[in-house]
Amino acid sequence: MPSTPRVNSSELESRWGRPWAAFDPAYGPPLALLLLIAANLLFTRNFATVSNLWNVLLQVSPTMLVAIGMTLVITTGGIDLSVGSIMAIASAVAATNLHRGPVLASILGLGVAVGIGAFNGALISGFRVQPIVVTLAALIAGRGIAQVISEGGQLISFDNPAFERLGRGHIGPVPVQVVVMIIVVLVAGILVRSTVLGRYILAVGGNEAAANLAGVNVGAIKTAVYAMSGFLAGLAGLIETARLGASDASKVGLNIELDAIAAVVVGGTSLTGGVTSITGTFVGAMIMQIITTAFNMLLIPYSWSLVLKAAIILFVVYLQRPKKV
Repeated sequence: MPSTPRVNSSELESRWGRPWAAFDPAYGPPLALLLLIAANLLFTRNFATVSNLWNVLLQVSPTMLVAIGMTLVITTGGIDLSVGSIMAIASAVAATNLHRGPVLASILGLGVAVGIGAFNGALISGFRVQPIVVTLAALIAGRGIAQVISEGGQLISFDNPAFERLGRGHIGPVPVQVVVMIIVVLVAGILVRSTVLGRYILAVGGNEAAANLAGVNVGAIKTAVYAMSGFLAGLAGLIETARLGASDASKVGLNIELDAIAAVVVGGTSLTGGVTSITGTFVGAMIMQIITTAFNMLLIPYSWSLVLKAAIILFVVYLQRPKKV
């Protein structure tokens, strides 16, 4: 009786391949978002309401703006921990200058935010200081500067309908801050995919030495992305201030850098640089916000949402680990 030929695992793998190898990792975040939405539709009461949809979009808008800037920074192989403090500074500057008019106050707030971001980039590129060191110092100092500007960290309330429209107004049925978020996401997507600057950002993150040899001004690119990160953080700070009708230097933007980094990582942008996805960041930010919203609606302590977010981040970083060759 003829014996059945044995096929070992390596032969089987070479014959049939790995079934999971055909799965594109880019589909992971959208699939996770869909599963998360489906689970909430089944188990979270009143999740599928128009009011809750707008609530999710309103809550995610500041984080989304900061996360888009963080995406550009991480694409170059850097990190920006100062975004929360930049939000607080922009908020304090705008609130203390509203007597000059909402337009000038907004310009001053955004100008200071861009200046801090550019300063971070200049230090990182010019003095070869690690991004985490520079931006950590800016995080600590920036929160103090915001409190100094607001006279010791006092709550600065105001009544300025024109400025408050940025955080409370609507264009038709759509809140203004949601419109701003959508515009920023679209512009960032075009920047990365269809412009020379976008290609330079990817080149710097992919191989800085090669980009430098190819004639790319690496220092200018790094300064530019940190300036853009500062601008978007400042814009998020103004939106938060307008929505609240007050500036609180100790609270505005507090810990937002963690949510932004989480959104970027979950969205598929590599922490080592050179790989980016604006769409992925959008999806990642939505995942993080829906987790927070669902936990609140289910009356689960917020601390457990932090545990889940941390587990998701660790899992995604594990998937991004360098593969053995």
